[in-house]
Amino acid sequence: MATRLVQIAMDARDDAALGRFWADALGWKLSSEGPGVTNLEPPGFDYPDPAALFIDLVAVPEPKTVKNRVHLDLATTSAAHQAELVARLRDLGATPADIGQGDVPWTVLADPEGNEFCVLEPRPLYADTGPIAAVVADCADPRAVARFWDAALDWTLHEVTDDLARLRSSAGVGPYLELVRTPDVKTVKNRVHLDLRPYAGDDQAAEAARLRALGATDVDLGQGDVPWTVLADPEGNEFCILAPR
Repeated sequence: MATRLVQIAMDARDDAALGRFWADALGWKLSSEGPGVTNLEPPGFDYPDPAALFIDLVAVPEPKTVKNRVHLDLATTSAAHQAELVARLRDLGATPADIGQGDVPWTVLADPEGNEFCVLEPRPLYADTGPIAAVVADCADPRAVARFWDAALDWTLHEVTDDLARLRSSAGVGPYLELVRTPDVKTVKNRVHLDLRPYAGDDQAAEAARLRALGATDVDLGQGDVPWTVLADPEGNEFCILAPR
């Protein structure tokens, strides 16, 4: 049994407005499955698709208070493309963000609700990922967290060191999941989290039990009676197991 990483969920005070920013930023389509939820998907893709991670923006009342532990890295194809993309994103409402990055070749920005993200300099590794190069998660021990995610997902572990672990869909397409060592301690619920979906015909409860056996723990965020299961990885980063499809 295995499961797939299919989408990114992002908390928002105004899901529609933030959705418009990210749709324009990525060149993706915008829709809504109901009040308080805005859905983003790349044109020409059928959900779920290993070549892309879809994005759901969900309205919440809480404001952002600390640096996000999960963020997006955007890919570029040249120095000129990087400069053009940064300028376009700033015109859309992004602002420069200082998270102590110092003198680096990538640009750190924040979206209109303060969610940090990076516009990377061109790197061959991300030449075929699409606009999202990677979903990056802070952690204290990349090796330990990589062991969990390597066993949890049907993804391939490409690299693991004391400071970085990198996974990608076993199909060899789409963005990477990167686990990066940071000194920061998790203090609040993540505003950006991962959504997993078992394959059609698999059992959602059995998959949740398997992930608990790997080290995941149950999390009560006040979600009540919902058709998904909320868990946290060994470092407390929340994620959801959706119904099989």
